[in-house]
Amino acid sequence: MTARQEPFSAAVTGLGLVTAAGVGAKATWHSVTQETVPGGVSHQEELADLPCDFMYTIADLDTTELLGVATQRLMDRFSQLAVIAAREAVADAGLDPESWDGSRVAVVIGSAHGGLPFYDQQHVAMAGRGARRVSPKLAPLTVVNSAASSVCMDLGAQGPSMGVATACSSGTVAVGTAHQLLRAGVCDIAIAGGAESVLSRLLIASACQMKAVSTRRDDPATACRPFDAGRDGFVVGEGAGLLVLERPEHASARRAPVRARIRGYGASSDAYAAVAPDPEGNGIERALRSALADAQVAGRDVGHVNAHGTSTVVNDRVEATVLRRVLGDHPLVTSTKGMTGHALGAAGGIETALTVLALEQQLVPPTANLEVPDPRIPIDIVRNEARQAAFDCAVKTSLGFGGHNAALVLTR
Repeated sequence: MTARQEPFSAAVTGLGLVTAAGVGAKATWHSVTQETVPGGVSHQEELADLPCDFMYTIADLDTTELLGVATQRLMDRFSQLAVIAAREAVADAGLDPESWDGSRVAVVIGSAHGGLPFYDQQHVAMAGRGARRVSPKLAPLTVVNSAASSVCMDLGAQGPSMGVATACSSGTVAVGTAHQLLRAGVCDIAIAGGAESVLSRLLIASACQMKAVSTRRDDPATACRPFDAGRDGFVVGEGAGLLVLERPEHASARRAPVRARIRGYGASSDAYAAVAPDPEGNGIERALRSALADAQVAGRDVGHVNAHGTSTVVNDRVEATVLRRVLGDHPLVTSTKGMTGHALGAAGGIETALTVLALEQQLVPPTANLEVPDPRIPIDIVRNEARQAAFDCAVKTSLGFGGHNAALVLTR
């Protein structure tokens, strides 16, 4: 009989966050735990006259100052955000790109849409002034993998690099993929998470037609209201969330402080519909149970869940039902999208980083804008103010268009 394999726990040694809630992990964490009014959500001129003409953007971020004019011109905004977050994560981990073995450093970054706004701009240029006005940089700046390649070039990471595109679960799948690379011994260090910036009239117009986004134009700051009885759709946000993961022996050898551990990963496909989740939640349940099995953790041991919680009517109900079915009613559940917006492919990276901070601080952020809990939501959702609690294990769940589901198990 084959001996049961011990779970692999990747050490989280660094975090980098650039979100509408704040620039930097410290600023973002302060905003989501204090539930201050989201300063980053506002009406956008590019979206004028659409039913949803607002989104979460990162205020007061001078990418030119941080990256330099020449470097910035070689990247679309989602890649710029990725590089800024990666620099913070690597510095937080106490790593020096000048001295590490770059061939043992992997980069895995998820994004749902890549450089879609630049595509929009180039289409307008060609329609108005002809094909000769189209930029030769269109392909390298906009493909989904460009965030990963930009981070590799900026930091000198020469191991495996890849862009992950599984819609809104991309960031979580990226972290799970990095966990697998480390477990396989392919690398010693992995920079993983997600990046997204999609201020695109075309995309938002489509989302309005799909009735996926909120149309609370009179009060954008409270439009994103996960698990609330009056929720009417998500609000798009931009941002990047990246983690530095290491093989445990590598982190130990350099005596790096370990902020948390990624202990289990699971993924699945609904094989049900292009945009709607399986109404019974079978897909996300498979991913969650797979992650728990990978981590060798029982549902009763999970004390906190950072849920996908998009503020859409069906998604929130399905996800909550599955969480109750698999984990019971004891975990403290939150969705942080009321403060960051739904950053699409970056959401999983941002929210995994926030889950690390919750474990570290033993503090669960409140779910912003949750005024009247939906009576069909059978879980303990933290609201009004952050809740102090003692827990050693947490879960991050993500669902994406096309039925892409992912779950991570994190421990202290």
